[in-house]
Amino acid sequence: MGNCGTREESSVAVVSHAHHQVQQLHMLSVGGRNGPPERKHSRSASDLSDSSSTTSRMGILEDSRKNAVLYTHVIAFTLFELETITKSFRSDYILGEGGFGTVYKGYIDENVRVGLKSLPVAVKVLNKEGLQGHREWLLRHSNLVKLIGYCCEDDHRLLVYEFMFRGSLENHLFRKATVPLSWATRMLIALGAAKGLAFLHNAERPVIYRDFKTSNILLDSDYTAKLSDFGLAKAGPQGDETHVSTRVMGTYGYAAPEYVMTGHLTARSDVYSFGVVLLELLTGRKSVDKTRPSREQSLVDWARPKLNDKRKMLQIIDPRLENQYSVRAAQKACSLAYYCLSQNPKARPLMSDVVETLEPLQSSSGAANEVSSSSSSSIVGETFSMGGITDYQMRRRFAGNVGAGAVCRSPNPNCSPGPPACRVR
Repeated sequence: MGNCGTREESSVAVVSHAHHQVQQLHMLSVGGRNGPPERKHSRSASDLSDSSSTTSRMGILEDSRKNAVLYTHVIAFTLFELETITKSFRSDYILGEGGFGTVYKGYIDENVRVGLKSLPVAVKVLNKEGLQGHREWLLRHSNLVKLIGYCCEDDHRLLVYEFMFRGSLENHLFRKATVPLSWATRMLIALGAAKGLAFLHNAERPVIYRDFKTSNILLDSDYTAKLSDFGLAKAGPQGDETHVSTRVMGTYGYAAPEYVMTGHLTARSDVYSFGVVLLELLTGRKSVDKTRPSREQSLVDWARPKLNDKRKMLQIIDPRLENQYSVRAAQKACSLAYYCLSQNPKARPLMSDVVETLEPLQSSSGAANEVSSSSSSSIVGETFSMGGITDYQMRRRFAGNVGAGAVCRSPNPNCSPGPPACRVR
């Protein structure tokens, strides 16, 4: 890391202790990444010693969960302290590398500074030319990765976050070596991520996340989803403003079409991105996959028409989820994805509506005995509903967000004729 690691370590004991704790973190983490892992590293949990017992690992998890709650104020770390816990930013301590900097694993406790509770952390060394840094320090929510501290010395800028033991959602969904996430766990993750976005959108000064994707959703030991990496986050419109005009940034396959075309950013841009991630959770497919046939390379283009077809929607659900979900729950989730992915941003639900829709699915997610997923032919004539809301009521709720000139067929008299952007047949 250049001159980030030039100071001598003053205490061999501190370094040795931190190194031992970090080795245990290797074994606890699944996928072993925190932050946007744009560049891959060859090390994995399986490469490391498994000397720690299961009891010891569970103890660390429990202690970390309790101690993380105690960090209520952001701590100003010294560069030396962060060099110490990362062994001078050693390459084998790297969790991931993204557009805003490199993330290292570390461990803080009283050996680093008197009074610190034991806690595994992720240390992000920000690129010197980057712009990430300040607003996210003020954001605290159970579905946002907690900022533990920071360091600003000379031209060095570092952020210290809580460590997320299970790594990114991207790794769990798309790595072949991992055990497939269950339906119940996927719905839990969807709800947690939705709550994180809803919190940002409903803040006193709304925040648009702008880079919502599976690699930025990190999972705690109990699969609690938390949003990470606020490098592209943008303050939302205020007063009479309808949008924020900005240079188009984000990730291909997740960005809302109107944002890509005009640079006009709104909270509904995040809703579209959420719809893409929900579709990935439902199908087990990537938003863009060049290895598939040309018609299936764009997940949204391939799947969205099927989300509104009772006969076809169950055919696109990840086959690894067979018998784990009820048809009714699948319908509700597919319908939600359909609305979130509307081409007309005003026809998309608010994230608070999304949370309200997903909450009932938490109790019914695993209820495959309610209506077996194999009995799809028996539900063709059923009323299509979502979260206990009938199809007509759901159209009315979401249609209320539609202004004049929107291309949406709904009971809203202000909605002009056009393609069925928010219609469920």
